[in-house]
Amino acid sequence: MSATKTDRKAALDAASWLFNIVTSVGIILVNKALMATYGFSFATTLTGLHFATTTLLTLVLRWMGYIQASHLPLSERLKFVLFANFSIVGMNVSLMWNSVGFYQIAKLTMIPVSCFLEVVLDNVQYSRDTKLSIAVVLFGVGVCTVTDVSVNAKGFIAAVVAVWSTALQQYYVHYLQRRYSLGSFNLLGHTAPLQAASLLVVGPFLDYWLTSKRVDAYAYTLTAVMFIFLSCSIAVGTNLSQFICIGRFTAVSFQVIGHMKTILVLVLGFIFFGKEGLNLQVVLGMVIAVVGMIWYGNASAKPGGKERRSLSMNGSKAQKNDPLLESTEDEDGKV
Repeated sequence: MSATKTDRKAALDAASWLFNIVTSVGIILVNKALMATYGFSFATTLTGLHFATTTLLTLVLRWMGYIQASHLPLSERLKFVLFANFSIVGMNVSLMWNSVGFYQIAKLTMIPVSCFLEVVLDNVQYSRDTKLSIAVVLFGVGVCTVTDVSVNAKGFIAAVVAVWSTALQQYYVHYLQRRYSLGSFNLLGHTAPLQAASLLVVGPFLDYWLTSKRVDAYAYTLTAVMFIFLSCSIAVGTNLSQFICIGRFTAVSFQVIGHMKTILVLVLGFIFFGKEGLNLQVVLGMVIAVVGMIWYGNASAKPGGKERRSLSMNGSKAQKNDPLLESTEDEDGKV
C-alpha cells in the first residue's frame, strides 16, 4: 500500500470515528434532555421516528441521484431487521429490568460475543497481544462504569437477548456490505424503511408496557417537538456513521474503540454535573481503557494481529459504491 493511499485511509478512518463519536454523544445528550427534562420517555417509538427520518433522507438522495440503485434480497433484509429490532427492544427492557451495574457488564460482553462470531463465521484469528488488549479495554471500561451489580432471572434473559442480537446486527452490517457490494447509504436505504415501519407499530405498545404512559397522550410542546426533530436529525448521522465504521473496521473494532464514547460521556458528565460524576476510580478506569485501545490499535495492525483466512466476496465493488468503505483488508487478509 503506497504512502499516499495509507495517508488517505488513515484520514478517512479518523473522519469516520470522529463522525460516529460526535453524532453518538450528541444524540445521547439530546435524548437525555428530551427524556429527563421534557418527560418524553418513549424510547422505542423515538427510535422508530429516527429510522423514518433516515428513510426519508435516503429516498430524497436516491431521487436526486446521489444513491445508485442496488439489490438486497428480502430474506436478508428481514433477518437484519429482526436482529436490529431485538437489539433495540432488548436493550430497553434490559435497562428497565437490571441494575445499572449489570446492564453495563452485559454491554461489555458484546466484545467477546462479537469476537466469537468473527472466529466462527469469518475464520478470524487473533494474536495473543490483540486478545490481551481487548481484555484491558474491557477491564478499564468496567472500572469506569460498573457500580452496583444485581441480577434477576428475567433481567438476565433480557440482557442475553440484547447482547446477542446487537452483536449479530453489527456483524451483519459488515457482512451485507461486503457480500452484496453495498455502500452505507445503500444498506440504510434497504433496511431503514422496514425498521421504521416495525418500530412505529410495536413502539407505542412496548413503551406503554415499559412506562405505563401513552405516546399519544404526551403533551407535545413546541420545545419538546424541536428536541424530537433534533434527535431525529442527529440519528441520521448516528445510523450512517455506525454503518460506515463497521463496514471499515468490523464489529469488534467498532465495539473496542467505540468505548471511547463511553469515556467521553463520563467526561462531559463531569463538565456539566460537577465532581460527583468523576472520582479516582473513574479516572483510573479511563486511563486503563485508553491504554487498552491504543494497544489494540497497534496489536491488531501488526502482521498476524488479526487475520481472516478467507476474504469476503465482492469487496472491491463495495468500495466503488461507497468511498468511505475502503477495504479494511490488505493483501494478506489482515483486518
